[in-house]
Amino acid sequence: MTTLTTERLAETVGAMVVGVDRDRLLTDDRLPSWTLEALEANGVLVFRDLKLDDETQVLFSKKLGRVETFRMDPVHPEIFRVTLDPAKNPAATYLKGTFDWHIDGLTEEIPIMATLLSAHAVATSGGDTEFASTYQAYEDLSVDEKAEFESIRIVHTFEASQRLHNPNPTPEELALWRKRAPKEHPLIWKHRSGRRSLVLGATASHVVGWDEAEGRTFLNQLLERATGSGRVYRHQWQLGDAVMWDNTGVLHRACPYDPTSPRDMHRTTLFGDEAVQ
Repeated sequence: MTTLTTERLAETVGAMVVGVDRDRLLTDDRLPSWTLEALEANGVLVFRDLKLDDETQVLFSKKLGRVETFRMDPVHPEIFRVTLDPAKNPAATYLKGTFDWHIDGLTEEIPIMATLLSAHAVATSGGDTEFASTYQAYEDLSVDEKAEFESIRIVHTFEASQRLHNPNPTPEELALWRKRAPKEHPLIWKHRSGRRSLVLGATASHVVGWDEAEGRTFLNQLLERATGSGRVYRHQWQLGDAVMWDNTGVLHRACPYDPTSPRDMHRTTLFGDEAVQ
């Protein structure tokens, strides 16, 4: 069997996986643990031209951990379709919020662990996905900043992320957004592995105890540092690609694309098992 290897894609995040095909996903019992270790080390794993069908994607995802279910596909309820076509995803409007840097699940007690996304159709223009390591963002802080930021806490809301692309919502939209309760997290996530990362992104509403404008400036500047030059891997999708990322230590965003685009990504999501603390 071909030796598994990774090839670094960017300075601080992302690696290409070499030596994996669809059959190996289903038959190599060593691959799940190898994948999780490689994900921990690289933050993002890219599998070029894997051409995953839904059944294979779900089966492999279940080898990695507990998989979330949705109501979009009665045959494969674990598949969530990332598309701006409301005929394929009734929640398509809200996916415009993914055009901003974010970490999934920060309005929950326990964010999701990881995501596997496979390309079933790609945009003719735009639609790339960008990634930046929040582990590296922490490491880039000065010694004084690391000490100062220990006590900072941030409130995360669904509303904050939606207002970035819809700043003047209707009363009905606002009421729907606010059905998701706000969640307060520390700015620095102390992982049980011993690693530390920053908890940032579009859901960050305000800094607890700070003046609102001052807090917003602080959060924006910190996000700019985390996603600045040399800190981002940008994946240019090709049909059949699959990409997996560590949601507990990586920010991501989709680059804007035409709402009428055929772009159609099939996502499986692994439940998290570690609260932000």
